[in-house]
Amino acid sequence: MYAKCFKRIIDAFLSFCAILVLSPLLIILTVIGAVAMGGNPFFTQERPGRGEKIFRLVKFRTMNNKKDKHGNLLPDEKRLTPYGKLLRSTSLDELPELINILKGDMAIVGPRPLLVRYLPRYNAEQHRRHEVRPGLTGLAQVNGRNAISWEKKFEYDVKYVDNVTFRGDLEIILETVKKVLVRDGISSETSATMEEFMGTPGNVHNEVTK
Repeated sequence: MYAKCFKRIIDAFLSFCAILVLSPLLIILTVIGAVAMGGNPFFTQERPGRGEKIFRLVKFRTMNNKKDKHGNLLPDEKRLTPYGKLLRSTSLDELPELINILKGDMAIVGPRPLLVRYLPRYNAEQHRRHEVRPGLTGLAQVNGRNAISWEKKFEYDVKYVDNVTFRGDLEIILETVKKVLVRDGISSETSATMEEFMGTPGNVHNEVTK
């Protein structure tokens, strides 16, 4: 009953209230971001949502667009600015996603919305993460975030899909606040952000190349 009837109502109400309360901070970060990034402070990108329907995610930019001599973007760790690191370590870069939640693209709690190009790389079980709206935070985020493997993330995502409850969402939100305060799991062990998901070994639907 909660997942089908009340979750969306609660998400819309809380996101609306959060936008109102945090509007001064959002305005300040927008201005600072415009200066720090030398232009548009927002990052938008297409992501798959519930039922793999594509929507446009909005976040605060954390990386510049510097390229090498061949015109290719530099690796994430070289484009991630000091200001961007601060935003990521405090999760402030995620605040504009409140707009996506209010619109109904996302939920407060659910599997994180990943890249569209990952869709052909999921196996049948991993595709199930799209049976619910993607979230601002989720079960995988409070159990390691970028410090755990993709496969473990997807296991947590599917576990959440099978167990959507009000109590569970509340526990994830409270644990998320704790994780943000201690800045836990921001990066993977080998990357400044997270390595690209290339598919689980043995998946029938894995792409051969990026």
